[in-house]
Amino acid sequence: MDDVVTVAVSGADNTGKTKQLGIMARRLGAVAAHAGPLDAHDARWAEIKTQGMGTWWWHDAPVQEVADVLAASYLARSRHAATLPGVRLVDRGLPMLEASLAATVAVREQLDPNRAADRARQLLTPFAAELAAAESREQGVLLLHDEDPEAGTRLSLSHEASVTDTYAAYQRHLHHQIHRLADAGRFAEVIVVAGRPVVAVQDELRRLLHPHAPAIPARCLPGLGVVALGGLSESGKSTMGEYLRTRHGHDRLKIGYLIEQAAAHAGITDPYALPPVVRAELLLDGLDRYAAAHHYLTRITIESLHEHDVTAELRRMLGGQLTVTYVEAAVEVRKRRGTAGAADVEVRDEIKQARGAGRIREIADLVVSNNGTRLALERQLDRLALDAAWPVVAPATAPVNTLGLPLALEVFLTALLERTTGGDRPVIDLLAVTGSGARGKYQAGWSDLDIFVIAEPDRTEDLRAALAEAQQTLGAVKLGITVLSRAECFAGTVTSRLLHVLTLLGSGALLPQWVRPGLLIPAPTLADDVTASIKAGVQAAVEIRRQLLKPAPDLRALYKITALLAKILARFEDVERAGDEEALSDLVARVGAQPELVAAARDGHDAARELAALVLAQWTATLPPAAVVAA
Repeated sequence: MDDVVTVAVSGADNTGKTKQLGIMARRLGAVAAHAGPLDAHDARWAEIKTQGMGTWWWHDAPVQEVADVLAASYLARSRHAATLPGVRLVDRGLPMLEASLAATVAVREQLDPNRAADRARQLLTPFAAELAAAESREQGVLLLHDEDPEAGTRLSLSHEASVTDTYAAYQRHLHHQIHRLADAGRFAEVIVVAGRPVVAVQDELRRLLHPHAPAIPARCLPGLGVVALGGLSESGKSTMGEYLRTRHGHDRLKIGYLIEQAAAHAGITDPYALPPVVRAELLLDGLDRYAAAHHYLTRITIESLHEHDVTAELRRMLGGQLTVTYVEAAVEVRKRRGTAGAADVEVRDEIKQARGAGRIREIADLVVSNNGTRLALERQLDRLALDAAWPVVAPATAPVNTLGLPLALEVFLTALLERTTGGDRPVIDLLAVTGSGARGKYQAGWSDLDIFVIAEPDRTEDLRAALAEAQQTLGAVKLGITVLSRAECFAGTVTSRLLHVLTLLGSGALLPQWVRPGLLIPAPTLADDVTASIKAGVQAAVEIRRQLLKPAPDLRALYKITALLAKILARFEDVERAGDEEALSDLVARVGAQPELVAAARDGHDAARELAALVLAQWTATLPPAAVVAA
């Protein structure tokens, strides 16, 4: 490894070579050394430009002259780069000389790819030894549009406003020659761009180069989601940013701060005088530096987007890592919110509109309405945050007859599904048996039949009617049914227990008995599930005390709530116990109590109280002691 290394990024037209090198150079700062363009390394280019580059290249100059000028320029640049300190950055490495020359003679002399390659090598024979030595000094990375050269050619040409027949033919040959050289191992690394965002390619580029040049950062915004907030004055951007910070753990940053920090690193005194594309690159550099200094971050909110063109370029660079969120509110509402008066809102709106702030709505990934209540706004933000944090899945199913339930319960569930899943518009979207019934541990006379259902609010009456008809077969079995809408699931407006059910469904640990075709559900992360379970633990501890204070506790209720608290304690030890008996037995064994206590607690008041007190003591032992305050 060496901090003095020549990084040469090559590729056909429009693969993003210059963009990638520019982002890397800005991040490296003074460590980066630019080798400069080819035409800066041979005096003949000035006269060539006077004649007209295209005319000279394709018509006037003999191919021997073209080869001589190109080879001399590549070699002079290589010699110059060797004198530079730091990480030397080269746009188009040495293999591109052979590729571009072969493509040129293929068009000019109407040669097939193999003959064109031979012709190029023959033209470069006088320089062969020096070219090989120069190429060996480069750490070459090739950017390909596509693994297929024909597809790559189409992508290159698609970025051009107009294309001549000669240029199109040149690009086709150039892609074939580049792929030939890649297959021959002339590049140390090959990256297939394949339409990926700029940042994704930059991240791969850094991962490949960092082992050879430690001065190059190892990554570029890996796994970081960025929510960019835009909107007119007093629309609620600050409120949104603060909610995402406090409720969902986003870091909250000002766009101006990021741009100005990056500009200071680059020695730029007035970043706002630069073109929007450059300002977007500065914003990206600011994000990159901040994220590198806070490597644990997964979500950042930036505000406020004022410029349409900067936003569009930032979106092009970040791709799916960026969520452009535009918040809108009626002008009357915004004027009422303005602490400096309605006129101040109008003035600030005029400035923002002139920068294109209003047009950001057209390219936004999400438009949030802030004309309603604060709760309605927060539910939209919950959905925004959780859409990024939780994947969606299409759950598999397990038929009712695989659960091992008593016949009466199978009959009930079958009848309920028949009444709620038929027709063009089923009453429900999903039904899953939960608890012991889902694990083959149902115990008649002890267990409830717990059912989780996803259904829309307007189907509640239809579901009630279906339950009333089907429930006649249940007898004395206690039915516990919980219904959520899809909107509640996706916004996470659920209890900790129901979040656990969604986590099990999302992971496949719990299989529903019926799912509407095409239904997708959120899959909360295990970390979110464990974190949320602390609330269930608090509730369980309170309920245990209520039962213990009764003259005669409800043994079944006390056993189940004690088991729930034991499960939660185990979860924080990275142990998942679905069954009540398993969770309690684990805890009893861990503290050295008698194993018979678990079974005895089912029907013995003294044992139930002892077990509950033991589990409660484990819970309270996790708390720091309260400070003693003198009277």
